Amino acid sequence: MKAPCVRVERERGETTRRELAESDLIPDDLEIVVEGGWLYVPVSAPGEVPNGFEVVEHDVPTRETPDTPADILGFDPSYERLGDIVLVDEDDPARAREIADAIVASELPVKTVLNRASKVKGETRVRDWDVLVGEQTETVHREYGCEFSLDVARVYFSPRLATERHRVAEQVTPDEQAFDMFAGVGPFVIPFAKRGAQVVGTDVNDVAIDYLRENARRNGVEDRVTAIAGDVRETVSEYENWADRLVMNLPHSAGEFLDTAVALAGDDCVIHYYDIQHEDDPFGPGEKAIRAAAEPEYDVTVETRREVRSYAPHELNVCLDVRLTR
Repeated sequence: MKAPCVRVERERGETTRRELAESDLIPDDLEIVVEGGWLYVPVSAPGEVPNGFEVVEHDVPTRETPDTPADILGFDPSYERLGDIVLVDEDDPARAREIADAIVASELPVKTVLNRASKVKGETRVRDWDVLVGEQTETVHREYGCEFSLDVARVYFSPRLATERHRVAEQVTPDEQAFDMFAGVGPFVIPFAKRGAQVVGTDVNDVAIDYLRENARRNGVEDRVTAIAGDVRETVSEYENWADRLVMNLPHSAGEFLDTAVALAGDDCVIHYYDIQHEDDPFGPGEKAIRAAAEPEYDVTVETRREVRSYAPHELNVCLDVRLTR
């Protein structure tokens, strides 16, 4: 059957396959083809293939799909994977147990299955979890060629935002100075640094900052990353007028930090501002707040208005990419 494939020279095949696999871009039901000195690696989402790879249509054979949780259950359960941990979100304990048993019986490489026991809470944005299988809550998650060590019981991390993080990281240039105001374990910081930027990340969660430093070393970018534990508002004096790019990924509360963002911004700075608003006007409140904080010191230009995902009934998680020009 015809399928989108990354075409690469055979000698680069294994490196390419590994990178695509780390980003969960290789489907389980299609074979890799070797033909005429080229390797054709099927991809499930051609639009998410990193820059630098050639994507073509090519004939590839199907293969027998390993047992999945859906094969075992007879329905498609909702779950997320973080490394060798699987996260489910079920209010019914019996249904959660049924899904966990099917996940373990499937071909998924899983050591731990957790069920969400609370919403994100507190200043450090962590959850409570019910452990259904295994006991370890620490794992190594891979996305778009980066590795992130983390403990889901002690830090906040959402694998659902991988595509959005990659979208922002692709805008980063090697000569930039970037600042992530709510950095967590580094899902923005690390890919920014891998693209050659000098990056500062702050977070009130000391554990997350420890992981951020570890992840900088793990990805070989420790010389380009500064990790600071504490409230970002306490770093303004040292980094005033410093940033070419700011990430404000703290939906519900980012507006409270806009004065700090403006103080951190250099003469020409892009802010990636994340917000959660009603679907009737998802972008207006954020844009109004940014203008109120930045004007007239800066000209404010909204470059992108993007719906990231549905957050709740009639509520959207959105991003505004806004350029501030002094």
